[in-house]
Amino acid sequence: MGKEPELARRLGTPDAVIIGLGSMIGAGVFAAFTPAAAAAGSGLLLGLVIAAGVAFCNATSSAQLAAAYPRSGGTYLYGRERLGPWPGYLAGWGFVVGKTASAAAMAMTFAAYTAPAGWERPVAVAAVVVLAAVNYHGITRTAGLARILVALVLAALAVALAAAWIGSGPRAAADFGLDGGLLGHGWYGILQSAGLLFFAFAGYARIATMSEEVRRPRRTIPRAIGMSLAIAVAVYAAVGVTVLAVLGSEGVAATTSPLAAAVEAGSESWAAPVVRVGAALAALGALLALIAGLGRTTLAMARERDLPQWLAAVHPRYQVPHRAEAVLALLICAVIAVADLRGAIAFSSFGVLVYYLVANIAAFTQPGEDRRYPKALQVLGALACIVLVATLPPPAVALGILVFAVGIIGRMLRLRFAGSS
Repeated sequence: MGKEPELARRLGTPDAVIIGLGSMIGAGVFAAFTPAAAAAGSGLLLGLVIAAGVAFCNATSSAQLAAAYPRSGGTYLYGRERLGPWPGYLAGWGFVVGKTASAAAMAMTFAAYTAPAGWERPVAVAAVVVLAAVNYHGITRTAGLARILVALVLAALAVALAAAWIGSGPRAAADFGLDGGLLGHGWYGILQSAGLLFFAFAGYARIATMSEEVRRPRRTIPRAIGMSLAIAVAVYAAVGVTVLAVLGSEGVAATTSPLAAAVEAGSESWAAPVVRVGAALAALGALLALIAGLGRTTLAMARERDLPQWLAAVHPRYQVPHRAEAVLALLICAVIAVADLRGAIAFSSFGVLVYYLVANIAAFTQPGEDRRYPKALQVLGALACIVLVATLPPPAVALGILVFAVGIIGRMLRLRFAGSS
């Protein structure tokens, strides 16, 4: 059998950082605080700290594994290499189904900020089609558009934060929980908010899934993951503190667009349209990176026949997994027809936490010559993933278990008929 077609190594560290930021500073920064506040009140700040800590542990595992296995597939590949076909499959399945739902949520968030009433779903579908076409024409096009979107989103966030503080000023310190409010919803609520907010930080996985397209991956990937995660944590902390200071936890929980509401509540409400434009662009940036990452994981799974092998095709000119991306775009559009934004966030968190559980276990098994970080971080990351999965909203957990059961049965049937493992 001839050598499988490979993707071109065209991305440097700045490109990888931008793609990671585009995934993390997406619509989550404008929408994820609402369900987190409903779960934990002002305690979402503690949830944010926990989510960031779990993300750091998982990021070190991903960086360590990606440096050793610089090929497309992310934790699907690492799980197969370090733990065996089944753990790898579960990681890949969790990523594909979870991030497909997340991509649909990003498209709908974009439409919510831009489309006339009644046109939200068609506009969301159109966004998916356009960005899939951008990805189809090469990874450098993806990185170039991501760079523009991230710059515009960061500028919009800077304007929004300044307008919120100048227009309203901070609320009393007691509103942040110094009178006990931080723990008002209990640790279960705080952990649930951490699981929901983890959805926002999971974007650094996109860097690892595209490691086959990164120049000097052993150096570039760990640096890009660390840099993009640090910037994203700082941005989320600034936004979280601001919306709580201006609206209070009940106000944050009551609106689907807390940052826009924080701006509109003060005297600088002229900046509210800037926030809405920023949210739309952030959703586009996250959707762009999601489509790219999903395509690469699907490519890897198809290469191993865990998905139909014809999805492993690489375009001879653009050197992208064009069939995989086209099929995923169709699936995302199908999900848009039935998706619920809040439920999609929770379901996405379930799938991605399983993905990182496998990543942490796989990194724990790496030998000394491949080790970059202490094993304690991998143990902590794995335990945290289990805890956060258990504290997600029960409907999301039930749906996640059902979807994983479907995936397991599907692979068992394929192995039975193929007569191989």
